[in-house]
Amino acid sequence: MEQEVTAFIQKKHLLTKGATVMVGVSGGPDSMALLHYLCEKRATWDLHLIAVSVDHQLRGQQSREDVLYVEKMCKAWDVDFAGGAVDVKAYKKRTHAGTQQACRILRYQFFEEQMKTYQADYLALAHHGDDQVETLLMRLTRVADAQQFSGIPLTRPFAGGMIIRPFLCVTRQQIDAYLAKHGIVPRLDPSNLETDYTRNYFRKYVVPLLRNKNTNIHHTQQHLSETLHEDEVFLREEARKMAKKVITCNQNSHTVSFEITAFQSYPTALQRRVYHLILNYLYQSLPKKLTYMHEENFFALLNGTNGTTRIDFPNGLKIERAYGKVVCYFPAQHPAENNPYTYILTIPGQTILPDGSAIIADYVDDWHPGDDQTYIFASDDVALPLIARTRQAGDRMSWKGLAGSKKIKDIFIDAKIPLESRQTWPLIADNDGHILWLIGLKKANHEKISAKQAFIRLRYKKKTSGGK
Repeated sequence: MEQEVTAFIQKKHLLTKGATVMVGVSGGPDSMALLHYLCEKRATWDLHLIAVSVDHQLRGQQSREDVLYVEKMCKAWDVDFAGGAVDVKAYKKRTHAGTQQACRILRYQFFEEQMKTYQADYLALAHHGDDQVETLLMRLTRVADAQQFSGIPLTRPFAGGMIIRPFLCVTRQQIDAYLAKHGIVPRLDPSNLETDYTRNYFRKYVVPLLRNKNTNIHHTQQHLSETLHEDEVFLREEARKMAKKVITCNQNSHTVSFEITAFQSYPTALQRRVYHLILNYLYQSLPKKLTYMHEENFFALLNGTNGTTRIDFPNGLKIERAYGKVVCYFPAQHPAENNPYTYILTIPGQTILPDGSAIIADYVDDWHPGDDQTYIFASDDVALPLIARTRQAGDRMSWKGLAGSKKIKDIFIDAKIPLESRQTWPLIADNDGHILWLIGLKKANHEKISAKQAFIRLRYKKKTSGGK
């Protein structure tokens, strides 16, 4: 085993000479073998070793004795020792995490503290080839997303250094043989025999069946894990490039939007990964209720033909498709559903709207039609004061050439204005409630009547960062 591990370390460039290496040691077979192996190589590679051991306080005196055993062996092998205890039960009560999850989180927090204290270059952990096989099989039965189908990483950045797993090239059987050869008697955790835990079930019943078909399965699964990781790193980087080009993030309203045509111009593999980037941006932490069915609904929405469609995601997230564009938002943070407004216009003067845009009003002597952003009308033809507001239920307006009046809602539909923009789209009404100007879309019929009249000129100024 020693030669195989050494060759693996050298091939994968896991260690550098003169490094400070912290070793996670529970007292069990795998970690004791790893610590002993590194002790054997200490002089050759000029390593400074520190064993770090954590008592999760779940097995009373037995788990305390595990830590004491590690400390005793460190003294015998002349290895620096850092031990500590974590309160898993209190953490579970506070966060509602499962036992295994709580243990892992607190254990790694302790590891991180010690890595920084000793300024260690590496944290060596004793996951082995059988652990890798179990991990991939467990994820195969649980996940429906290729991005999540990954094994235990050989290396990853951690606390200013790097986590390494030198034993991923060997099996538990090889480790047991190594312990016997060197007369090492490890501590045993009885919970590892309980098949109530999913991993233990796979370890006892599933992996042995597969090993009967392929005695080299730990090598093939390690190769699979590494190639999957390399592919995923590449695809995620390409997805980030795609997101920068097609996705617009509004930090003020915490929304994400994109044009469907631009989004779908990229390969489906990248579309799926950008979908996950969007969710990671919008959610502080991904909800447990989020499943692959939501992904299917998302892509069905993109491929739909209806003018406006909206689907609901967990925790109130809305995904809305309207006229070739998709907007993702939380109603509580999105002005489209929660911030109607009403302002009396200052004439002459400037009225700032909630999104940073402005209505600039003044008096002028001459009338002209103006453009989409300017409206001029006779002051005597309206009831002052003028009001800038958002639409209200039943709003209608009329204009030159229209018989009768038309609902504001229908004007928006005809103009293909997305639903998420309609609720905050500004309009100007007079004191009698007559809608004079649906800004950028329609103007009421108020033309020049007499040369002696004064005229009011309204100009809509978009906010600097972009408006309607």
